[in-house]
Amino acid sequence: MIGDIHGHADALHRLLTKLDYRERDGAYRHSDRRAIFLGDFIDRGPEQVEVLRVVRAMAGAGTARAIMGNHEFNALGWGTPDGSGGFLRPHTEENRKQHAAFLDQIGEGSPAYREALAWFTCLPIWLDLGGLRVVHACWHGASQHRLAATCLDATGCLHGPGLHKALCDGAPENRAAEILLKGPEIRLPAGHSFRDKDGHIRHDARLRWWDREATTFRSATLGLGEGASALPDDPVPTHYRYDDSVPVMFGHYWMSGRPQLLSSTASCLDFSVAKGGVLTAYRWSGETVLSNDNLVWAPA
Repeated sequence: MIGDIHGHADALHRLLTKLDYRERDGAYRHSDRRAIFLGDFIDRGPEQVEVLRVVRAMAGAGTARAIMGNHEFNALGWGTPDGSGGFLRPHTEENRKQHAAFLDQIGEGSPAYREALAWFTCLPIWLDLGGLRVVHACWHGASQHRLAATCLDATGCLHGPGLHKALCDGAPENRAAEILLKGPEIRLPAGHSFRDKDGHIRHDARLRWWDREATTFRSATLGLGEGASALPDDPVPTHYRYDDSVPVMFGHYWMSGRPQLLSSTASCLDFSVAKGGVLTAYRWSGETVLSNDNLVWAPA
């Protein structure tokens, strides 16, 4: 499994080489392994078109599988008309700023841009491989059931009407998609807020859904830094918590420092390559208990 790439193709090439993949006949290949990409191929980095070339070539050759990240989801919303003269993701200044690097590099409206969007529609939201589960931001059964019932085709990908529902602000399908692709959030107690990595003031914080011991506002919220110590020890909802024994791998959360597992059954592989961190992979061989020994990474 390989975490969020965000347009950093150089790190991707080096990581695949470190994992003993070699490029042959137009795609990276391994003698007996297949890669799984956890989404967020685009936005931020300088080589987004090359990242898409590498990942799409591997997927086409059968040497990799890939799932959707929230940035691919947003890209589909940006590029898909809503039927009322606008788009499923409104073309606001803030949304364009978040997406500008991809649009500039690939050329908004170009054949390459349309091909990329078409490929994004073929990315499943999650994979359940029996002994391993893979999702971009949160494994949550209720949200998966909601999307599967009304928005997904037989391969687990968003179909046309499903994409419209999943991007309809306030719809239950939108709530489900946001949980799976962006993570569950909770409203902070009155008087508490924080500034996110993009400088926006937030009153809702993401939850450590994978941490069985994170039961209060103080221990369960993400992104507040030292501000978390000011939060009360009031309990937070537990229905997002992952209690299963099947290992689950995900990305999305901008971890920092030397890569390490969050737990023996659930862990993040996003170690902030787009902010000078490392592109991180986990080499899974069927084990039911995850090990730090199987982490591999390449610096940005």
